[in-house]
Amino acid sequence: MFRHLLASLSVFCFVTFAQADDWPEFLGPGGTARSAEVVPVKWDETENLAWKVELPGSGSSSPIVVGEKVIVTCYVASEETAKREVLCFDKNNGKLLWSIDFPIDYREDGYQGYITEHGYASNTPVTDGKHVFVFLGKGGVHCLTLDGEKVWNVDVGKESSNRKWGSAASLVLFDDSVIVNASEEAKAIIALDKSTGKEVWKQEAGMLELTYGTPRIIKLDSGRHEMVISVPGELWSLNPKTGKLIWYAESPMTGNVCPSVIIDGETIYSFGGYRASGSIAVRAGGKDDVTQTKILWTNRASSYVATPLLHEGRFYWIDDRGIAYCTSAEGGEEIYRDRVNKLKSGRPVYASPVMIGEHIYVVTRRSGTLVYKPSDSFEPLAQNVITGDETDFNASPAVSDGKLYLRSDQSLYCISTL
Repeated sequence: MFRHLLASLSVFCFVTFAQADDWPEFLGPGGTARSAEVVPVKWDETENLAWKVELPGSGSSSPIVVGEKVIVTCYVASEETAKREVLCFDKNNGKLLWSIDFPIDYREDGYQGYITEHGYASNTPVTDGKHVFVFLGKGGVHCLTLDGEKVWNVDVGKESSNRKWGSAASLVLFDDSVIVNASEEAKAIIALDKSTGKEVWKQEAGMLELTYGTPRIIKLDSGRHEMVISVPGELWSLNPKTGKLIWYAESPMTGNVCPSVIIDGETIYSFGGYRASGSIAVRAGGKDDVTQTKILWTNRASSYVATPLLHEGRFYWIDDRGIAYCTSAEGGEEIYRDRVNKLKSGRPVYASPVMIGEHIYVVTRRSGTLVYKPSDSFEPLAQNVITGDETDFNASPAVSDGKLYLRSDQSLYCISTL
């Protein structure tokens, strides 16, 4: 059941300055995981690799692109020190433009268990076209200029859960606020004023402890905005201006919930859960408990880590066990479920799929990037491996100006025919 959320303050209106060809946040503009660009279907270390740069440390966070800049975060450790680092490169040639260190001078969760699967730099930054906002887990939220100057920083909590799985959710912007799913750090969702970092509202709930998805904003035809997030056993809609609960619905996903919700018009879809997993579709615009009135369907088909891609009434994804799925958005039924061959690693896929042009791109952890078309069956067109990089590719890709950006724990790559 829903746990009471606290009341709070409001925020003001904000107009984004991000350009049309930017990739400003996790899974691109609005988190839709879609781009009309055309990028290569096939590549390797000698074909269609425009440039690559070595990174100073590991990271599962995705690159973002703003203007002529691509920005990534890393975790860097040595015998003397440990730090997170934000790096900015020229998106056309890979030249390092600036980097900023954030020393870890506090107690972090030990490098064990699921922390070893994704590390300490898993939160994708977000930009409004003038600033970059970076979430570093227990290292706080930071605002930087596009020239790499620090503007403000805020500590959003340093709790250590019993599981010690680390932080994963990415930031989102709404009006004048930066919204943080600080589930691992404070069992809370927090809105910060994006100009000052001052806390606008904070909503705490025990059920947030196992909530790792990125919140999403939906605008209804009535003009009302809702912020939706999937928590263990429920789907929540909050007022993004105040943090107050608008409605909730019971869901089949218990345990931990990793995928972000998916928005299509006024319909919200959610996947995830472990061990009780599943998927659900809910109509937005309700009030209080909408379990009996707004749920369109529930199904057992689900994704544990990746956020599925919605395309023309169907969902596509490859799960962490290496199984390719296609399900119906109308009722959640499976259209196909096929084992993907030639995949390394016990958990071969963590990245979410992205639709680029007419093709779906799925980055695997150690077996290259799979490219295939949406259809009634899984028929990969290419499996692109860059020889010489044996580290994990956990991040979802970024796309801008006909260029595809991939990052591993070792390098940042630009794939392009240009």
